[in-house]
Parts: sequence; structure tokens; C-alpha cells
Amino acid sequence: MALSNFLVTVVGVGAIVLMLRGDVRKSSVTLRRNLRHIREWLETEQVAASKGEPVKPKEMEAGSIPSEKPPKKEEKVH
Repeated sequence: MALSNFLVTVVGVGAIVLMLRGDVRKSSVTLRRNLRHIREWLETEQVAASKGEPVKPKEMEAGSIPSEKPPKKEEKVH
């Protein structure tokens, strides 16, 4: 039982370390920006629907999406 608890703890700590190594801040900024766009779209469509205007679907602008760079390869130290 003690061995399984130890292994679960080690796996949990390892998972947390891996998550923190990722670019968490960049992901959260992107998520907040996307949520802000979606909220604006929903509010605009709600106002248009209440006025009885035909609703045209919204799309993101082509220039607003940053291009992804390939990930850098980490060098291994021997």
C-alpha cells in the first residue's frame, strides 16, 4: 500500500512539473482572448436578434491568428 501511495505521489508531482514546464501563460492569454471574441460575438448576435435583424455569422480576421513556429529541439547534455 505504501509503495502504491509513493508511486501515485511521484506520478502526480511529475505531471505537475510537466504542466508547469509548458507555456501555460501563453495558453491562458490565448484562451482569454478567444473567450472575449466569442462573448462579443454572442452579445452582438443577441442585440441583432432582439431587433429582428438578420444575423450574419462572424469569422476571425486572417491576420489576427499568429503563425505557429516549429518547436525548438532541446539539446541533450552528455
